[in-house]
Amino acid sequence: MPEAFGRSGLLFAGAYGVVRFVQLWLMGVAGRDDADFRRSVLTGLLGSTSIGVALLVAAAFTDGALQGALWGLALALDMGGPLLFGAEGWKLMPSHFAERHGLIVIIALGESIVAIGAGVEFGITAGVVVAAVVGIAIAAAQWWLYFDVVALVAERRLGRAAKGREQNEIARDSYSFLHLPMVAGIVLVALGLKKTLGDVSEPLKLVPAVAVLGGTSLYLLAHVAFRWRNVHTLSRQRLACAVLFVALVPAALELPALATAGIIAALLIALVTYEAIRFSESRDEIRHQLESEAAAG
Repeated sequence: MPEAFGRSGLLFAGAYGVVRFVQLWLMGVAGRDDADFRRSVLTGLLGSTSIGVALLVAAAFTDGALQGALWGLALALDMGGPLLFGAEGWKLMPSHFAERHGLIVIIALGESIVAIGAGVEFGITAGVVVAAVVGIAIAAAQWWLYFDVVALVAERRLGRAAKGREQNEIARDSYSFLHLPMVAGIVLVALGLKKTLGDVSEPLKLVPAVAVLGGTSLYLLAHVAFRWRNVHTLSRQRLACAVLFVALVPAALELPALATAGIIAALLIALVTYEAIRFSESRDEIRHQLESEAAAG
């Protein structure tokens, strides 16, 4: 991966192609008795994956803007296959599908905490300790925003959708697509926090400032889109916070990095607290309903 845009580009493209084509072969084996599923694999994924891998191979012999454009097109085609060729033939188990994506979020949050530790390169000071605690508070708030209610409601919505096209399209949009910006947001925040621990008293430079604030905004915007796709309601408080984080980028270029991290943590904790109080009755109702359904099941 570190050399995928350099000397190991062709090796990466070949390895990626092996993984993807073996996956498609296994799906073909699993669906050999299901004509609709097999058709989805052959007409949907095989074509888009083949073109995507070919573009990665071509990108290995280029550099600069052309290489970036080929990578972007390859990823768009590979990820967009189910969007371009329909979702009718796919089969899924809603609870398992939702759980797997939740674990991806957990892994990303865990890696973000690892990044906090990796950011301590020049010894431990009081400022570094405070910054580490603030970073863990940010990760905890991100966890709460996803797993407290959002993940539960989304899993229930997926399970109650009509099997076939409706259920598959919700799975595709809410999980396969909208979890990408969620995880990207977590990764960007981790990058910014790692740079924060490098020198807590100095302002962040432009890239880490945009990463930590823009990443938090991206994470919240993905939640807004996730909720809209599942229940067609708008989370105004999360949307407002996402806009506010973007607006704070210029301030982050002037404030000490620790102050920027503290502001992010304070705003996220305030958002969590507001939602916990404002929607306490609906939260309890949803949780009791899910517990009853689980017990009945």
